[in-house]
Amino acid sequence: MRLLVKVARMYHERGLRQPEIAEHLNMSQPRVSRLLKEAVDRDVVRTVVVPPEGVHAELEDALIARYGLREAIVVEVEGSGFDVIPALAAATATVLDATLKRGDVIGISSWSATLLESVNVMRAKTPSVVQEVVQMLGGSGSPEVQLHATRLTSRLAELTGGRPVFAPSAALVGSRELRDLLSREPAMAEAMQAWSRLTLALVGIGTLEPSPLLRRSGNAITAEDQRRLKELGAVGDVCARYFDITGKPVDAPFNDRLIGIEPDQLRAVERRLGVAGGLNKVAAIRGALRGGWVNVLITDVEVAQELLTD
Repeated sequence: MRLLVKVARMYHERGLRQPEIAEHLNMSQPRVSRLLKEAVDRDVVRTVVVPPEGVHAELEDALIARYGLREAIVVEVEGSGFDVIPALAAATATVLDATLKRGDVIGISSWSATLLESVNVMRAKTPSVVQEVVQMLGGSGSPEVQLHATRLTSRLAELTGGRPVFAPSAALVGSRELRDLLSREPAMAEAMQAWSRLTLALVGIGTLEPSPLLRRSGNAITAEDQRRLKELGAVGDVCARYFDITGKPVDAPFNDRLIGIEPDQLRAVERRLGVAGGLNKVAAIRGALRGGWVNVLITDVEVAQELLTD
């Protein structure tokens, strides 16, 4: 035991390399290596990780364990009541930069202000890694807002080297018959076929109250639809597919008029990265996690803490 402590202190406290320790103590380097391992096994040496300020590894691990996630990223937001979008966008850009791999096919929801900001701050990938960037929800709307949806897809494709695949239709159309007709148009059919090839889905998580961007697009649900969804127990949506607090899909009155990826198709995507924050979205995020709508979450500290309460 005395020898264990001596070797451990020489290595960890004095910073000597293993060959130096072996020479000083007149023993072989493999024996030094074995002694260092034994020091750990016998609890003589303990490794302590001290996260720097702003890193919330324990919260992230707790979210992963509670909801069965692949990954969780919890970000610090400056002060209470501040806009969470810049912090979430920066984290999303960083995660994409670190995790995108060659051959990825990215699906992206069209009407997320946070994802738009993420693309604005993202760096170009060199060399190109992504095969395609595909809209998962109709991207047409009012002319002054449609530019955002188109720019989101085209800019992400430009940054990653992928081919943009647009969904040239409104998300909500007037009838089921019109939806079926538009779905057979060549450009729209191409996008729908690409949904089966997705390896990564990038989505926002919405509440019953449409975001300002979605409202201005002309694709937002009506007040009557909101009332009906509330009666059905809906708490939020991913790609305009609404679910209750348990994550179970609800039978929204406009489901047969929606042009977008189907729930089962979305949940079959290997990595489903949801980006959402702010205490007003806690119920929606909780439902999305419980229902497996996303399996990677980027959110803020306050929301993470609420998600871990019963």
